[in-house]
Amino acid sequence: MPADVETIGNAVTHYLLRRLAGMIVVMFLVATIVFVISHVIPGDPAAVMLGPAATAADIAALRARLGLDAPLPVQYVEFLHSVLRLRLGESIFLGRSVTEALAERAPLTLQLTVLAAGLAVLIGVPVGVLSAVKRGSLLDQAVTAISMAAASLPSFWIGLTLIEYLAVHWHLLPVAGYGPPGAGFVVHLTYLVMPAIALGIPSSALIVRFTRTSMLDVLQEDYVRTARAKGLAPRTVIFKHAFRNARTSVLTVVGLTVAGLLGGAIVTETVFALPGVGNLVVSAVLRRDYPVIQGALLVISGVYVLINLGIDLLYAVLDPRVRY
Repeated sequence: MPADVETIGNAVTHYLLRRLAGMIVVMFLVATIVFVISHVIPGDPAAVMLGPAATAADIAALRARLGLDAPLPVQYVEFLHSVLRLRLGESIFLGRSVTEALAERAPLTLQLTVLAAGLAVLIGVPVGVLSAVKRGSLLDQAVTAISMAAASLPSFWIGLTLIEYLAVHWHLLPVAGYGPPGAGFVVHLTYLVMPAIALGIPSSALIVRFTRTSMLDVLQEDYVRTARAKGLAPRTVIFKHAFRNARTSVLTVVGLTVAGLLGGAIVTETVFALPGVGNLVVSAVLRRDYPVIQGALLVISGVYVLINLGIDLLYAVLDPRVRY
């Protein structure tokens, strides 16, 4: 037994080291791409800050003070050096560190992501399982058609539609914003209902389709037919035997959905005027605030990579057949 434990420990260690090396390479590529994209955006932060009445000399002086007059390779090396020290730099417009700005906006974005992901999973997994069990039926066809339509709907269109009916016409929910600063959690939660629906509905459609496909593959296996032949209850066959073996595949799409919701929150937060990370990124793009753009995209990419690592580690927990 101790030898087996040592073998497993060594396998896990080697696996984590390989994944860590891969994560470093991925984040280096992401940092390079983010730097290039942010500097390719047309416009000059100094000109935006000073306004249309600024002279060329004023703009040049401000660029020199902000370090924007240095050659791009020099700025790139300085940017990588800051990233290696886990420093995201100072915002050009906010007058504070990018880390502080992101930390202030992150809780709202995290709440929105959790609500949207929870809604997507609560809708997607049960409906996908039911659709697979009722394969070929009218219900299955309706679920397939609705999920395809929902997956093709952009979140901003869903958000605007929800605002028009639930807020403007029916007055059921607040139109936009996050409520008064001193409001309680319940009040703030009401402001996140429509954004969570707008963000979660397209994601739930993806989970429905993937869950249905995974369940159909498992339901055709011999051990499922054997369980049915033994006279086990349909619910036991579906959930104890079929879904239990399909959940690892479902976990993959759920994890990727959660990671994707972080990027989707950028548009949704803008539509609903939510002061989250997404809104911060949009404002930074409009004002050419390079440090905020680079820092936010790096953090989002890092979270995405960590979620993928967490999913891979959960595989061995959910399925003992998985080995590192």
